Amino acid sequence: MMSGPRIYTAESLASNTTIALDDQAVTHLVRVLRMKDGDDVRLFNGDGSEYQAQLIIESKKSASASVIHAIRHDAPLKLEMHLGQVISKGDRMDFTIQKATELGVTDITPLTSERCDVRLKGDRMEKKLEHWQKVAISACEQSGRNTVPVIHPPKSLSDWSSGIEADRKLLLHPHNQKPLVSDQSPESIALLVGPEGGFSDIEVTQCQEAGFDGLLLGPRILRTETAALTALSVLQYVWGDFR
Repeated sequence: MMSGPRIYTAESLASNTTIALDDQAVTHLVRVLRMKDGDDVRLFNGDGSEYQAQLIIESKKSASASVIHAIRHDAPLKLEMHLGQVISKGDRMDFTIQKATELGVTDITPLTSERCDVRLKGDRMEKKLEHWQKVAISACEQSGRNTVPVIHPPKSLSDWSSGIEADRKLLLHPHNQKPLVSDQSPESIALLVGPEGGFSDIEVTQCQEAGFDGLLLGPRILRTETAALTALSVLQYVWGDFR
C-alpha cells in the first residue's frame, strides 16, 4: 500500500538501496512535516516509477531514504505534447508550466516573439530556467506523475517553429482557425501559444509556412495562460489519456 509524502530526487533509485536526500527534501520532511525516523516516504526521479522508502534521519539538517521497492509505474504516454509558449509576465508563466505538467505535457519550450515583453539573457535566463524546472517537478510531486517534462532553454519563435518535429503542429490564433479533426490519431503534437498581445501577421504566416494549422477553441479569445491549458485538455481528451 502506498503511503507517505511524494518527494523528487535526482538520485538513481533501485530496490534495497539507500540514497541521500537533498537539503530541500530534508527541510520539507523533517522541519515542515516533522516526520520521524522510519516514517514512510515515496520517491520518484523521473524514470517513470515511484518507489516506497523509509526515512532515515541523521541530524536536523541531514537525512537519507532506504528504498524498499517500486510500487507504481506510469503507463506509456498515448500522446507526446510539446508546448511552445511565448514567455508571459509575472507568475503567469509559472502557472502555465505547473498546469501543463499536470495535464501531461512532455516538453515545454519558452519562446520569444515580436510582442513578447520578457527578455532573458545570461545568468537571469539560467536562473529562470532552473526555477521553471522546479515548478514542473513540484507539479509532478502533487499530481502523482512520475515522468518530469523537459523545460528547454528559451528560443525565438522562428527558430522553434521552423525546427520542431511532430505529427501535428497546431497554432492558437484568433483568425484562420479550424475545428480539430479526430479521425487520425497522431502520436506527437507541437502546440504553439502566443503572448498576451498575440502574434503579428508576419509571424502567423511564418508559422503556417512551417506547417502549423490554426486550432479552433470556441468563439471567445482566451488569455494566453487559459489558451494553453484549454488546448492541452482538448488534445488529451481527443487523442490522449483522458478517456
